[in-house]
Amino acid sequence: MTEGRCPVSHADPAAPHRLDASGARQHAVNEELRARGAAVPVLLPGDVPAYAITRHEELKDFVTHPDVAKNACHFAALQNDELPPGWPMRTFATVRGMITADGEDHKRLRSLVTRAFTPRRVEALRPVVHELTATLLDRLADAAAADPDGVADLRRHFALPLPMSVICRLLGVDDVHQDRLHELSNEIVSTQTAPERVPAANREMVAVLGQVAAARLKDPGDDLTSALIAARDVRDGAETGDRLSEEELIGTLMLTIIAGHETTLNLITNAVRALCNHRDQLELIRSGAATWGDAVEETLRYDGPVSYFPFRYPTKDLPVGDAVIPKGTPVLVSYTAAGRDERAYGPDADRFDIIRSARHLSFGHGAHFCLGAPLARMEAVIALEALFTRFPGLDLAVPDEELVPHPSFVGNSPQRLPIRLGSRPGVAHSG
Repeated sequence: MTEGRCPVSHADPAAPHRLDASGARQHAVNEELRARGAAVPVLLPGDVPAYAITRHEELKDFVTHPDVAKNACHFAALQNDELPPGWPMRTFATVRGMITADGEDHKRLRSLVTRAFTPRRVEALRPVVHELTATLLDRLADAAAADPDGVADLRRHFALPLPMSVICRLLGVDDVHQDRLHELSNEIVSTQTAPERVPAANREMVAVLGQVAAARLKDPGDDLTSALIAARDVRDGAETGDRLSEEELIGTLMLTIIAGHETTLNLITNAVRALCNHRDQLELIRSGAATWGDAVEETLRYDGPVSYFPFRYPTKDLPVGDAVIPKGTPVLVSYTAAGRDERAYGPDADRFDIIRSARHLSFGHGAHFCLGAPLARMEAVIALEALFTRFPGLDLAVPDEELVPHPSFVGNSPQRLPIRLGSRPGVAHSG
């Protein structure tokens, strides 16, 4: 279902747009910001000035520009101690790992992680994903059967536990930690987290992951954490002896936990929502005219799991479109805004069409392209095929406009996705 267009705004067109920490009306806001330009001034929580990149081609150019950095040493407000106490987005800037590294440091970290996070390790998870999916579909059916109205929250009972279980299995994280790691991840990702909870959530996440790392150091296994601990950098065919520091290891684990389940959780949720609201597209798959992979790729473009992703910093005043972004300004790249850019996808960019050539940017672009993309795609394809095969009449249990967004402008998904496993009469769908 296409979100309604923005009403005409009478605000000063040059004034910064205050990003809504509740995540409300993201696609409508994206439309308004794209109309303002490729780079738009915005206000982050705590009235921290920033810019957002909203258009497809400019986003591609920006994230690969040689004068754009990821290291927060270029974040002027952070370095000048101008951020408010307990700022909810600090972790995105300060966590140590590939996501906040540039140049040779980024190459070193990515090389170490790539040597551990191999295609073989990802492919070995395929039977695990199938097994977990079958188990969770049973639990989803039980949850619906236990409800007087036959309603179950697909996000809670299926879309969340699948990627969370997979990523914890990948990392060698004990089951006892899974629920708490998700809760902490939610607090870190949310742009509405109370200031006093931000440092506490970070400290606890670091402590839990420190326990995981210590356990794997003492008793290594066939898991990614053990492989990351053992990984050594190789340059010109020779081992350098370089390895992840303790801080880099914990930062890498944190990013893997958050990115490895939050994004796939949103992807599965958004794909089910889109297919329920566009039954003609679901029929294309059932008829063989399209694949579940096509549905995943179009969801990534049309309603991607990540919206305004932080941060990058120009290392000098940088022209983008008609704007000049000042040196040291934090910049968010909006994958959901770029995903519906008519300049890239034509006048029907806001239509869900699984047979279009997607060319989306939802996994990033350039040197920081997401290493977890193959795993996310695998999980989503397996999940969707199994879900709609077992429950062909699955449908939303509430009108789409009643779905409440997850409280974040970084992530993009509803908080809950109430569904019924059988057909729901009398409900019209957009096509």
